[in-house]
Amino acid sequence: MPLAIVTGASRGLGLALARALANRGWGLVLDARGAADLDAVAHELGQLTEVIAMPGDVADPDHRRDLVGAAGERIDLLVNNASTLGPSPQPALARYPLEELERVYRINVFAPLALVQLALPRLVDGARILNITSDAGVEPYEGWGGYGSSKAALEQLSAILGAEHPELKVYAVDPGDMRTRMHQEAFPGEDVSDRPPPEDSVPGLLALIDEGPSSGRYRAREHERDLV
Repeated sequence: MPLAIVTGASRGLGLALARALANRGWGLVLDARGAADLDAVAHELGQLTEVIAMPGDVADPDHRRDLVGAAGERIDLLVNNASTLGPSPQPALARYPLEELERVYRINVFAPLALVQLALPRLVDGARILNITSDAGVEPYEGWGGYGSSKAALEQLSAILGAEHPELKVYAVDPGDMRTRMHQEAFPGEDVSDRPPPEDSVPGLLALIDEGPSSGRYRAREHERDLV
């Protein structure tokens, strides 16, 4: 049975992908900050496959070690999906509280790299690493300086990891706009119900997992290499 670690799996894209993997018979180690929501997911998906649910914060080193330890000696897929938007409404960089920016980087950049470092001895040849990113990592949207710059850093880390570890497939994946809680927090007071559900981005993620193209940046919806 292939084994995947999926962070941020209690809702949104992480939950949608975990459901798809469970239906394919993957073993799952799932993480989220909300214990009650994660327990409900574990109960649901536990009807389909083996699930270990570990509530906690990916910014916590002990939690990261527990996650990788729970996966056992073989990891086939690591999905760094957990992230934080930062303050909402998002402030301009000139007014961005630096302690909040540091927290955004701890969760969106340092935690994914730390999980990769811990998982490397257990990642089998050809294992996939999916680092979930955003178009805000490449486009200079006003007001997105904190979140966007953290995703830009994550993308560069992904690219370098891919170059340094040719035995693995390392992907920075932009899932596109989605109807999620985080997207609503990014646009307080606006109606985001016209955005597609996160399930619409899952086929692109599964295509990367199945086909294993070269490491790089991809857009999930278009199923194509993003050369921006």
